[in-house]
Amino acid sequence: MTAYFKSLHPWRATRLLMALGVLFTVFFFVQCQTGSKLPPGDPDNGGLYLPDGFDALVVVDSLNGYARHLAVNDNGDIYVKVRLHARTDGYGNIAMRDLDNDGKADSIVYFSKYESGQYGTAMRIHNGYLYFSSNLIVYRYKLKPGQLVPDSKLDTIVIDNPPSHAHQTKPVAFDGQGNMYVGWGAGSDDCSDGQPGSKGQGVADPATPGEGCPQLLDHGGIWKFNENTLNQRQEDGTRYATGLRSIVGMEWDSNSNSLYAVSHGRDNFKMLWPGMYSPWESAVLPAEELFRVHEGLDGGWPYYYYDQIQGKKLLNPEYGGNKNEANGGKLTKPIVGFPGHFAPNDLLFYKGNQFPARYKEGVFVALHGSTNRAPYPQAGYIIAFVPMKDGAASGPWEVFADGFAGLDTIVSNSDAHYRPMGLAEGPDGSIYVSDTEQGRVWRIMYKGDKDGFGEAQLAKMAERKATAANIKDPDPVADNLDRGRPVDAAAVYMMYCRACHQRDGKGDGGRFPPLEKSEWVNGDKTRLINVVLNGLSGPITVRGLPYEEPMPAHGSFLNDAQVAEVLTYVRSNFGNTSSPVTADEVAAVRKETAK
Repeated sequence: MTAYFKSLHPWRATRLLMALGVLFTVFFFVQCQTGSKLPPGDPDNGGLYLPDGFDALVVVDSLNGYARHLAVNDNGDIYVKVRLHARTDGYGNIAMRDLDNDGKADSIVYFSKYESGQYGTAMRIHNGYLYFSSNLIVYRYKLKPGQLVPDSKLDTIVIDNPPSHAHQTKPVAFDGQGNMYVGWGAGSDDCSDGQPGSKGQGVADPATPGEGCPQLLDHGGIWKFNENTLNQRQEDGTRYATGLRSIVGMEWDSNSNSLYAVSHGRDNFKMLWPGMYSPWESAVLPAEELFRVHEGLDGGWPYYYYDQIQGKKLLNPEYGGNKNEANGGKLTKPIVGFPGHFAPNDLLFYKGNQFPARYKEGVFVALHGSTNRAPYPQAGYIIAFVPMKDGAASGPWEVFADGFAGLDTIVSNSDAHYRPMGLAEGPDGSIYVSDTEQGRVWRIMYKGDKDGFGEAQLAKMAERKATAANIKDPDPVADNLDRGRPVDAAAVYMMYCRACHQRDGKGDGGRFPPLEKSEWVNGDKTRLINVVLNGLSGPITVRGLPYEEPMPAHGSFLNDAQVAEVLTYVRSNFGNTSSPVTADEVAAVRKETAK
């Protein structure tokens, strides 16, 4: 080699050496980014419990703004979608880069100001573009190689009609054939007015769409669009699937050439139908569903729900059901029915080579965690794994990562330290997980013997699934957190308010606002009484944060004394020290609003 260089003209030798240097630099960078040398995990795995052979590190401890979905580029750059509020100074996206290959984010840049809203969710990289969404709009930027923050023109791809409402999350997926799929959640539990015993709008099993729930005309499903056409409206797309209440996670799997989605089930069996469903049934039912979505799929909402214990689609009581199947047997069943209220918010089909082979065809699911399992412990807050073969589950779902919540028994969801939200695969086959509470991001890596990985390495995770309070089905008696508690002044609150605002009055950090030190609670009595009697449609701002979930009217089933009782309880608890509300004050507001 030395003789060869000596034989060259000096300027040619210099240029060749420079070229070799560039190639060596590129090779070294790629090797660092693609897993030839993984960074060390944190001593405590960032607080996570993982199967043997895996470890984890915290990429970033906390980001301003609640982190939603995330994406990782080919060079290792990480992009995070955040729920927009004051702490982000109006920015809806975050870009991060590891500058010294230790696995930690050194450069963190907030970028792109747009109307994000409470449920803005998507963050995906596809064909050199960064796609992300607000409640109502799907956007994209063209990414430039090596550039962390895009400075290209912001494209608007799909536009929804205002006003915004709950469950408008706008997840996106791509089939590799030029099509983009967008979820359109429905802003309702059951297509009723949300009061106990109410009937659903329309008829069950309608012959035509107009006879059923009107929300299904333009919500509660998935629409297909051209990924490169700008400024499309819903009517420019094609309805691909229907009967899906709230789709937050969605992905196209190239192996099975199919779309997959996770759908949130309904809530509030106990509150709305106390004579039909026990508190235990309301805690564990209905299932959260993982679907393989074919064109024309009907998931059954709002007419039917999936009972994962019986493995059946059952007719909802709002449409005359009494835990009976009716025509539910004709509907497509999910691949997996996770326990009720686990809140599946993202899914990831693993394509890398870092993890053992058994993970190659399966799907990871981020289970954000429940808000309304009371009087039983809140549950979920894990990453699950579903082994798959030929597009179907090849075994029961498994616990892949636990420990996010940081405690064993979660009474209120605000007790959880972290809640897993988004999933993304890095160029080296590591998996990244985002959190909504502090904005933490983890990187999960495998460093064990891939060929020897099997049941022995999974044993402790199987034990957690069977025994952990945040995962197992609760014992109807022993796990009832209200067992032995006397009935007190909080009875009305516990029955009708706790599911949303939580036992501690702190809300759920996303959908339902806090009552703790709230200006709505401690402010004008008349306004507060009116909210309970007549309900409230968002958006509203509470303690500086936006909330859009509707508050149903309670005046038709709570009398004046009960309304006064619950408001007095709320105004004297949760850090509130305001004066009581009397039955006469409630009666006066009821009379005035009835005019």
